[in-house]
Amino acid sequence: MEVINNTDKKRPLAVLANVVLPDTDVEQCEKSLDELEELLHTAGGEVYCRMLQLKSHPEPDTFVGKGKLKELDEICSTNNISLVVFDTELSPSQIRNIENQLNNVSVIDRTMLILDIFASHAVTREGILQVEIAHLKYTAPRLIGKGKDLSRLGGGIGTRGPGESKLEVDRRHIKHRITALEHELKELEKNRITQHSKRKKSGITSIAVAGYTNAGKSTLMNYITGGNILCEDKLFATLDPTTRKVVLPKAGEVIITDTVGFINNLPHHLIKAFKSTLDEVVYADIILLVVDVSDSEADMKLDVCCRLVNSLITDRGEVAKPIIYVFNKCDKSEQYSLACFNVPREDCVYISAKEGTGCDKLIEKIENVISGLKKKVVLEIPHSMARIESEIRKTCTVCDVEYTAEGIVMEIIADEKIIGKYKDFIKQ
Repeated sequence: MEVINNTDKKRPLAVLANVVLPDTDVEQCEKSLDELEELLHTAGGEVYCRMLQLKSHPEPDTFVGKGKLKELDEICSTNNISLVVFDTELSPSQIRNIENQLNNVSVIDRTMLILDIFASHAVTREGILQVEIAHLKYTAPRLIGKGKDLSRLGGGIGTRGPGESKLEVDRRHIKHRITALEHELKELEKNRITQHSKRKKSGITSIAVAGYTNAGKSTLMNYITGGNILCEDKLFATLDPTTRKVVLPKAGEVIITDTVGFINNLPHHLIKAFKSTLDEVVYADIILLVVDVSDSEADMKLDVCCRLVNSLITDRGEVAKPIIYVFNKCDKSEQYSLACFNVPREDCVYISAKEGTGCDKLIEKIENVISGLKKKVVLEIPHSMARIESEIRKTCTVCDVEYTAEGIVMEIIADEKIIGKYKDFIKQ
């Protein structure tokens, strides 16, 4: 057991706990607990101590062994601790059984803590809906039938969530509530799809800023756009996507969107819950994948981001996107230029979004990628094929149209795939 020096007496104290299984090691678990501590701090709590137990397998009923559970009870009782956070996903029965062994102590898992942070950071209607749906689906079976009056939802870490302040309702009501919220969310998603369609038809390049949570995405957005997006040294400071139009020196107008940060061990059902937010990554023309190069876990976090991006794109049936790997916070790391990452070196840019160092090279890199995505051509369509004019208008940016005796002359901007489709009409 490792006792942490509590620096803020006003914050509620919590114990972090997990089991070290044969397929993991203590160092891996400690690093995961480091991240869990950051999550707890973001949620407003403070770590009193950490508890790890070496086991061949988790206990089906209580996850940790009886001896550790008794030790945990003594620590909480002696030090007036009311919260235990497990760095894993617990079943409803495990939470209930652990709480029955602890006196007046709430037990939550990693996912519930993340949901708590999401609840406090959601701003837009869409974000609030996504959080409430995920919160209800995940916590309802873990709260009902606990033998308590569910007052834990009244306040404190792991209890927040938009919508109803208490889940003193039956399962049927919760099911109806989820159905109603999902219906409203689908309507908002339709509007988002319409927006994506308009952007695509406009021919304006869309750029998504993605990356691990707290990598500096919002700071980079603020530097490029001159905006005032929330920037905090906390996990999940940004939850709702923020979109801005920017005019680049050579490429002209582009649309750039800040997105929710990725995190390791994020359950698949949470990724699905935030589908509409993550769609900003899927439908972008270019992805800026931001990595905190000063982080000792940068390699692992980059790998997490790459896997999530590829999974999102594949699941939606989209084609691979150009990715620019933005290694941020180089001002905090003297060895950043020597960092070895398993990505193409020609696709990497080192910057400090806070100081502005290297951002000019990043913009130049973005413009080079844009120039390779689309080009301008002139099509001459015979009157006998005039029916394809409407088709071209739907899929391309039309700069100019002239109706002549020979046919329809259209100046368009399009990507290689669309240009290849109409190559027979290209005017030489």
